[in-house]
Amino acid sequence: MKLYHGTNIVFDKIDLQKSKPNKDFGQGFYLSPEEGEPTVMEFEVEARDIWSLHTLVFDDYSENWAEFILANRNNSAGTPIHNYDIVIGPIANDRVGVQLWKFENQLIDMPTLVRKLKYMKGLTIQYFFGTETALSILKRVK
Repeated sequence: MKLYHGTNIVFDKIDLQKSKPNKDFGQGFYLSPEEGEPTVMEFEVEARDIWSLHTLVFDDYSENWAEFILANRNNSAGTPIHNYDIVIGPIANDRVGVQLWKFENQLIDMPTLVRKLKYMKGLTIQYFFGTETALSILKRVK
């Protein structure tokens, strides 16, 4: 399986400490199966290696996904809220972010949030690699 990481700085070693906190699945290295700009780094990983690690998968927007995203985005502890090596699930892009904001500000409830998310077009999946063990299974292609 090929995965891509978009960046404006090419690097040789992934450093989790340089990852931004409070992202969708926590502080870690994010990849997508879709190419992006301005610079795309390509990695390969064996599916069997992904499943050999502590992996969480969200197949679609759901209450569990929304609660997980919100907990990670609002984590002020400085330590991860979960112990997964890899998390796979939908990206909370700008359109999704608006709905999350509405929920956090009590303008919509959780069932409405999930219903609105399910009707959005363009579901894109992201792969989160959050531990050194997870990073060890990634092979840089270019």
